[in-house]
Amino acid sequence: MTDNVPSASRGLLARNKWLLLRRASQLGFLALFLAGPLTGIWIVKGTLASSLTLGVLPLTDPYMLLQSVFAANLPATTALVGAAILLATYALIGGRVYCSWVCPINIVTDASHWLSSRFDIPKGWQPKRSLRHWILGMTLAASAVTGAIVWELVNPITLLYRGVLYGVGLAWAVVLAVFLFDLFVSRRGWCGHLCPVGAFYGLVGRFALLRVNAASRAACDDCMDCYAVCPEPHVITPALKGAEKGHGSVILSSDCSNCGRCIDVCDRKVFEFSSRFAQATERSPQPHRKAA
Repeated sequence: MTDNVPSASRGLLARNKWLLLRRASQLGFLALFLAGPLTGIWIVKGTLASSLTLGVLPLTDPYMLLQSVFAANLPATTALVGAAILLATYALIGGRVYCSWVCPINIVTDASHWLSSRFDIPKGWQPKRSLRHWILGMTLAASAVTGAIVWELVNPITLLYRGVLYGVGLAWAVVLAVFLFDLFVSRRGWCGHLCPVGAFYGLVGRFALLRVNAASRAACDDCMDCYAVCPEPHVITPALKGAEKGHGSVILSSDCSNCGRCIDVCDRKVFEFSSRFAQATERSPQPHRKAA
């Protein structure tokens, strides 16, 4: 599915390259976890919360591990190793890469946003982005009080996995609630304003090396396509429009999920992936050729 923005001088595939790669990544991760229960081919055992790959590589969601610690449950050594591996990975490539390249709920919320944009469905509430950090704190406090890993009881990511395996039930009701919330209540409300998993990984990847760079920002023609497709459009302005204020061209906000949609839709090729230490090339604007 593509965002509801007009195509200009490039084809449909070129304007959705990173989106298609993300979908392949998200579905690929989901398939790996479902392959064992559904086909008996156990490449990965477990879920996104805790897994063992090929019987050797442990991976543990560090957010889940943190809840376990708050719940006064002593983690096993393999869990600590698995969490350390993921923490190091997301600290390097960007914590919210998890949201755009791994999390299956992102497919649900993107579908909701596409429908909302297509039919111009009005929204009635746009909570503050800080709310997800408050929810993050409350889940840890609740774990400490109850002695349980509280978020996993209602986590739509885990429930979606269970729903695929076991069919209709409470799991699908929670996933549907997320879909309807984004469709009728708040623009990209779940991922951008409520989800504590995204809040946690945003903190993890705050100083990540991999970033989107508005390297050719001088070539921007103010078409606004990048703002239309970006899940967190507020992250674009400092890098794209902040040259006169001394802002670098790299998007440094931890809210950026490195989804690549701004790269996809920009016909002036303003954006690219680079490191956090890159600078704008400030290339001179080139004549914009429209499609015949």
